[in-house]
Amino acid sequence: MSRVGVLRGAAFFALVAALPSFNLAHWVLNMAVFVLMYAVMSSAWNLVGGFAGYPSLGHAAFFGLGAYSVGIWFEHHHLTSGLEPFYLLPLIGIVAAIVGLPIAMIAMRTRTDVFAIVTITLLFVAQTLAFNLHTFTGGAQGLAIPVAPFPVGTFERPFYYVLTILLAVAMGITWASMRSKFGLSLESVHADEDKARGIGVQVTMVKLLAFCVSVGLVAMVGAVWAYYESFVYPQFAIDPLITIAMVLMTFLGGRATLWGPVLGAVVLETAQQVLAYQLGGSQIYLVAYAGVFLLVMLVLPRGILPTVTDRLRQRRRRTSAAAASRSAAHGGITVPKGEAA
Repeated sequence: MSRVGVLRGAAFFALVAALPSFNLAHWVLNMAVFVLMYAVMSSAWNLVGGFAGYPSLGHAAFFGLGAYSVGIWFEHHHLTSGLEPFYLLPLIGIVAAIVGLPIAMIAMRTRTDVFAIVTITLLFVAQTLAFNLHTFTGGAQGLAIPVAPFPVGTFERPFYYVLTILLAVAMGITWASMRSKFGLSLESVHADEDKARGIGVQVTMVKLLAFCVSVGLVAMVGAVWAYYESFVYPQFAIDPLITIAMVLMTFLGGRATLWGPVLGAVVLETAQQVLAYQLGGSQIYLVAYAGVFLLVMLVLPRGILPTVTDRLRQRRRRTSAAAASRSAAHGGITVPKGEAA
C-alpha cells in the first residue's frame, strides 16, 4: 500500500460519490449507472480471466441468475421502502457462488480455449432454460418487476450508490488479491498450472474461489439491473454481448490490473451509451466493439494501462541513462582540487 495509491483511490471514489450532486441530466446519470455496472462486472471477470487466465464466456448466465432472482422474489413480496431488493444482494451473491461451485468444478478441469467453449455452452443452456421454464421465468414474455418507488427527480441515485459500493467491493477484493498469497497463487496458475501444483499451490481451491467470487459479484449486478429496468427478458438478461463486453473492457484497460477493467468500462460503455442515444435502437455500436477489439489485438495487446506504464518506465530509464551519461562525461573532465594537489 502506497500513500499515492490510497489517495488515488480515495479521490476516485469521492468523485464518483459526488457525481450525482452536480444535478446532471437523467440520461447522463443513466449512462453513469451502466458504466458502473460494467465496471463492477469487468473487475469481477478479471479475477478469473485476468489473474487466473481462465477466459470464461459464461458469466452472463449468472447475470441472468441474479436478474431472475429479483423477479421471482417480487412474485411473492411487495415493496415498502423500495430498498428491500438491495438488502437481498449479499444473499443473491452467495446463491450464485453456490450454483457456480459445481459448474466450476467441472469446467475448470479444462483449460484455455476448451474452458471458453464449455462456459459459453453454459450460457446458451441457461438462456434456453430461461425461455422454457415458464413457471419461474415467464418464458419469452419475461417477468414484470414493480417500478422502484423512488422520486422521479432522483430515481437513478439509489442504484448509482449501490453500484458504487459494489465497485468498491470488487476493487477491494482485487486489491487484496494482488497483495496476498491467494493472488500470488492465481498468478502462478496463470503462468504454469502444472508447475504451480508441483510446488504446493492449492490450484483447485484458488480457481474455484476466484470463480465463485467472480460470478457472485456479477449476479448482484444482474439483480440491480433487473430492478432498475423493471422487466426481465431472457434475450437481454442472458445475452452473450454482456460477457463479450466484460471481456473486451478488461482486455482494453489491462488484464490482471486493478484499474484496467474500470478504465475499459468507462471508455467502452460510455461510447456505447452515447451511440445508443445518438442513433436510437441501432446496433452500430457492435461495429465499434469489433473495431476496438482489433485495435487492442494489434496496437495494445496488453491493454491501455500496462502499455502506458511500460512506455513511461522506458522513458524514465532513457532519461536516467542520459543523465548518468552526462554526469559521467562531466566527471571525466572535472578534477577535484584535493586530488590535483
